[in-house]
Amino acid sequence: MQSQQQPVREARPSHLFVIDDEPSIRTAISRFLTRRGWMVEEAEDGRVALEVLLRSEPGRYDVVMCDLRMPHLSGVELYRALLGKRPDLVNRLLFSTGDVVSSDAASFLAESGRPVIEKPFELARLEELLTRILREHETRAKTADTA
Repeated sequence: MQSQQQPVREARPSHLFVIDDEPSIRTAISRFLTRRGWMVEEAEDGRVALEVLLRSEPGRYDVVMCDLRMPHLSGVELYRALLGKRPDLVNRLLFSTGDVVSSDAASFLAESGRPVIEKPFELARLEELLTRILREHETRAKTADTA
């Protein structure tokens, strides 16, 4: 009697796309997460990031971390563009900002419903948030598979 085995999915590293106009922040995040097995891609502003995201295949990025205030295209503008053109990426967003107290930022963050990490942040706190987002995706995927 032969046993039927389920195909084994190859584990792939988690993939983060970090969008921030501050090179030191991108570098710190990339170094920290790469040492923990993540693949990290970077963009220095929202306009460059939007081009990359619109061309990306679905499922490429596990998390897209985006600063709210950037030159050329803000995190808010990026979010709104993704809502219309790539809604599959919206639930992968994590915002970062040093400005959660302004009424504009607070109202946008409430509207988006996406998690936010306030600058300056500890990299361990970022890792906790990323893990939480990954778990949410796994739960959603399992629920979709059983539906």
